[in-house]
Amino acid sequence: MSAYTALRGAGYLAYTRDRTTLFFTFAFPLLFLVVFGLIFSGQDVEESGRPYISYIAPGVLSWGVANAAVFGVAFMLMQWRRDDILRLIRMTPAPLLAVLGSRFTLALGVGAVQAVLFVAVAMLPAFGLRLDGGWPLAVPLLVLGITAFLALGAVVGSFTTTPEAVAAVANCLMVPMAFLSGSFYPLDAMPGWMQTLSWVLPLRHLNDGLSAALTGSGGTGDMALAAGGLAVFCAVFGVLAVRSFRWSDRT
Repeated sequence: MSAYTALRGAGYLAYTRDRTTLFFTFAFPLLFLVVFGLIFSGQDVEESGRPYISYIAPGVLSWGVANAAVFGVAFMLMQWRRDDILRLIRMTPAPLLAVLGSRFTLALGVGAVQAVLFVAVAMLPAFGLRLDGGWPLAVPLLVLGITAFLALGAVVGSFTTTPEAVAAVANCLMVPMAFLSGSFYPLDAMPGWMQTLSWVLPLRHLNDGLSAALTGSGGTGDMALAAGGLAVFCAVFGVLAVRSFRWSDRT
């Protein structure tokens, strides 16, 4: 527990002192919300008749939270391994779970702040998001989503050795996934084969779950399906993260 506490504190200080990363973690998703929200203000999706904001807000929020989790842990693992910090940690009694657990706690905190800030802005009159009564169910879905993408980020961080490689691999995963999962464009307006393909992407399940919880676009069955899909990705990515983890680039 003492190792976990120390690593969590070190991670928090490192994160909050990096003002540029801190700013873009919260400002970048909001920028997409503002741009798409103003462009499609007052418009409905023809296929479903629902307001665009009902798709845009949960979708961009999902992408922002997932992006922060993937990039945060991937860069941390790559840098700590490159600088031999992980090798030094390995010489202490600190277990691997303390290293990953400390990052998990930080990611949950960042995701919570992102979600509150994002929803508050989306509910402004200029955008007009209306929360459904089942919005508290978004909390467990966010936890599952952050867990899944944190594990994915750990895999990326274990296989990359430079900041450029982390950025390239993570962007190659997250940018196409955002479009294919409906974060920036409603899935209802996509071809049938793309809608089918999106089921194998974790972001699709996070989008669907948050949309159902925040806007009432689906019932408890839809949220349960999304939670089940995210749980599967948590398990798959978690196993890959543990198996691919390296304490040093020398091994």
